[in-house]
Amino acid sequence: MRVGFLSTRLAGTDGVSLESAKVVALLVRMGHDVAYCAGELDAGGPGGLQIAEMHFRHPEIEAIQADVFRCKDTQMLRSRIAASVKRLRASIREFVQEYRLDLLVAQNACAIPMNIPLGIALSEEVAEAEIRCVGHHHDFAWERERFTPCAVQDLIDMHFPPKGRSIRHAVISSIARRELLRRRGIESIVLPNVMDFASGPPARASRSEELRTALGFGDDDIVLLQPTRVVPRKGVEHAIELARRLVSACHPRSVHLLISHPSGDEGPEYANWLQKEAATSGVDLVLAADRFVAVRESEDSAGFDLRDAYELADFVTFPSHIEGFGNALLEAVFYRKPLLVNRFPVYVADIAPCRFDFVEIDRAIDQETADSVARLLDDAELSARTTTRNYAIATEHFSYEVAERRLAQLIDRWA
Repeated sequence: MRVGFLSTRLAGTDGVSLESAKVVALLVRMGHDVAYCAGELDAGGPGGLQIAEMHFRHPEIEAIQADVFRCKDTQMLRSRIAASVKRLRASIREFVQEYRLDLLVAQNACAIPMNIPLGIALSEEVAEAEIRCVGHHHDFAWERERFTPCAVQDLIDMHFPPKGRSIRHAVISSIARRELLRRRGIESIVLPNVMDFASGPPARASRSEELRTALGFGDDDIVLLQPTRVVPRKGVEHAIELARRLVSACHPRSVHLLISHPSGDEGPEYANWLQKEAATSGVDLVLAADRFVAVRESEDSAGFDLRDAYELADFVTFPSHIEGFGNALLEAVFYRKPLLVNRFPVYVADIAPCRFDFVEIDRAIDQETADSVARLLDDAELSARTTTRNYAIATEHFSYEVAERRLAQLIDRWA
């Protein structure tokens, strides 16, 4: 089949873009052809159409979103939404026709209302043209406080996500599946985040020592990696508290907390507060925007990529308060790094039952937590046993092979 992926953006290291690339790899492996359509595309990704108005940072979309979530429900607002929907429907139609698509895969575009006209346009075009579509949903509006209150709740309820004969739904956790059924009466399958554990990381020369030098870290320094964006729900303050306790315990070894991704789309206030907290705690907090380039376009281009950061890290922190699933958790296992994780709801429901060997917290770092992390930092044999066991568990539950079987459930009847 010819399969088209559609989203607000399909570029960079956000979770939706990363998981989309994995689904693409699986579909190609299954013999399908793939094209992209989004407001932003990576230069080295699949070919496709880049439609500026699909991006949530497009000026017209930003203006609409601002009025919607300031509850300015006016006829002018709804007219602007309708006009944008009309333009975006024409773009979706062009994408389907130009690439002669047999199937659309909507990556979060009709799940979380980051671009309300795009979700509506997709919903309407799929229904009226009877385009076969899989909605791969990573987040929903009801999971984020910033999407309430809303001036057009009727549109959100109808289109995020939509019901219909030609659309099928995949979510990334059992909690999302249960809530989608309860709130919208929509059945779905769970397609969790995955990694290619059977193959492992591709062979290449490590650049971790080059990155260590670029960041100004000493050879014996401890590097904690928080592989997330800087937004409040990622709980970066817990990683700072862990680093503070390790600084006290590990003297004269220096401890650095490296945040691999830049600030998110929720304003600079949280990042500014974290900088002050780190300074007060005596923690060297290294933000991506300051000393680290999170993504490079190719192996030969300037900067360092996320794998370089994982290879440099002695330990990974993932103290998120809430996650749709938690891609960084699997990445830490994939690169065989010990991990601290907060017991967020999806972790408790879908990941903890697999019996991984992580350092767990419940929204707080205490001395017992710091001592557990210190043991893993000080005992290379213990760390190796732990990460090897975690890799085997992830291979069983969150591999490409697991995802391929579940994708087949969605598309085999359309093949």
